[in-house]
Amino acid sequence: MSDATASKKEEVSAPRLWVNLARAYGALAAFVQSAVEKEGLGLTDFMVLEVLLHKGPMTISQIGSRVLLAAPSMTAAIDRLEREGYVERRNSEEDRRIRRIELTGKGRGFIQKLFRRHSEELEEVMNVLSTTEKTRLRASLKKVGFSAQAATERIRAQAK
Repeated sequence: MSDATASKKEEVSAPRLWVNLARAYGALAAFVQSAVEKEGLGLTDFMVLEVLLHKGPMTISQIGSRVLLAAPSMTAAIDRLEREGYVERRNSEEDRRIRRIELTGKGRGFIQKLFRRHSEELEEVMNVLSTTEKTRLRASLKKVGFSAQAATERIRAQAK
């Protein structure tokens, strides 16, 4: 096989990468959703608890921007979590118009335990990659993400 033929075989088209990325994401999302649901929690509720665990108290709109959900979906998630005793709404001391969502003691204990198990399960799934491969994959995904974000902004600017 010539160098040109070998090089051609190694090339992977952008549409093919997109399909591989979408399939990998779908498989990982299904895995995470199944793992979270066995604890009696929906994926949205898990994401809300996880962001509160790692970022601290936030407004509903701040949480929504972190977990990429619209305000009505966020309100429903917060309502569910509040009924379960995992979160509470607190008025801001600086601005009474602002209500922050924060974990209760029960919620913190629940999400800490669940997140620890979630991390271990993800590590197990990702163990098919070496440390070097994980580092390269992360850097490559960030690079593609920033490129896609810039392309989206260009398209939106042209549409105006």
